[in-house]
Amino acid sequence: MSEWYEKSFGDDYLLVYKHRDLQGAYEEVRSMMEWLELPEGAEVLDLCCGMGRHSMALNSFGFKVTGVDLSEVLLAEARRLDTDGEVNWVHGDMRDVPLAGPFAAVVNLFTSFGYFDADAENERVLREMYRLLVPGGRFIIDYLNPEFVKASVVPHSERRDGNLRIVEDRRIEDGFVRKRIVLQGDGEAEQRVYDEQVKLLGREWFQSHLNETGLAVDAVYGCYDASPYEPATSKRLILVGRRES
Repeated sequence: MSEWYEKSFGDDYLLVYKHRDLQGAYEEVRSMMEWLELPEGAEVLDLCCGMGRHSMALNSFGFKVTGVDLSEVLLAEARRLDTDGEVNWVHGDMRDVPLAGPFAAVVNLFTSFGYFDADAENERVLREMYRLLVPGGRFIIDYLNPEFVKASVVPHSERRDGNLRIVEDRRIEDGFVRKRIVLQGDGEAEQRVYDEQVKLLGREWFQSHLNETGLAVDAVYGCYDASPYEPATSKRLILVGRRES
């Protein structure tokens, strides 16, 4: 039986999330440039790059970028958008990246972490980040803020996109935020149903497991504007640090 992320990141994902544009990714990445403290031309790995929005934004700032993702559909869209072929797109699992590295920085952006039920599987991702970094190399993990999500989750929403009806139901359950997405076109008898989930991992979990892995946290932000992380009010949990040795 396939895992939820093997099913959900396909053609319908591009429809459900097409409002996430390149300009938005550019603004998010621009806010992060000072945190990386890297020279132009440095090699950066975008781990779980999806359709490549952030990878191409990183490239536009002068970095040599490789984007890795498990979804062949999203990688195909990334290649289509990357008309000049400036980013190296690689198919791979974030727990076992088919690259040797090393990279000056590894970034994991827009809540592309916490997909796995077992902590051991999420820890594997951190170990891969360590392996792929040069000693002293930088990392960014841009994650949701669990406390903010618990307080602000919208249980149900519906919208239309042309002839397509999109229904999204969200719930907090067993330490995860879970979403069920139902799509149905006008005149279609069958519904397409997808599930998504992200484990509600907090600052303490990250700092403990990053330290065990050999990754030191230098700063924790609550938004792309570098505002301090506040558990009750920050929308994001963004950890910035480096490989120690």
